[in-house]
Amino acid sequence: MPLAFLGDENLPGSLNRAIQRHNARGLYLIDFIRVGNSEDLPLGSDDSTLLSWAEQHNRILLSLDARTMPAHLEHHLRAGRHVPGIFMIHSAAKMAEVIEFLVLAAYASSADEWRDQIRYFP
Repeated sequence: MPLAFLGDENLPGSLNRAIQRHNARGLYLIDFIRVGNSEDLPLGSDDSTLLSWAEQHNRILLSLDARTMPAHLEHHLRAGRHVPGIFMIHSAAKMAEVIEFLVLAAYASSADEWRDQIRYFP
C-alpha cells in the first residue's frame, strides 16, 4: 500500500496544484490531505496537533517549518509517541522534483524507512 501524506497549511499552493495535476493523470496517485481539508484538523492547528494527527492517521507530514518542527518532534518522541515521518520541503524546491520524490517515496519505500525521522528535500 502506498504511503500517505499530510500537507502543512503553509506549503505553497503550487505544490497542492502540482499534486492535483499529477493525480489527474491517474497513474501513481499521491494520497495527500492538506491541513484545513479535514474537520478534525482545521487551519491554524499547531505543530503538536499536526504530529498527533499524522501519527493517528499514518500520514507523513510535509512541512516548510524547519525552524520549530524539529523541537516539536523531539518533544513528541520523548513523550513516547511516534510519527510516520516528516519531509521538510525547501521553499525554493521545484514542484516537479517534489512530485517525483513523493511518488518514489510512496511507491518504492516502506513506512519503516521514514518513521520518527525528519528528511529534508532537496
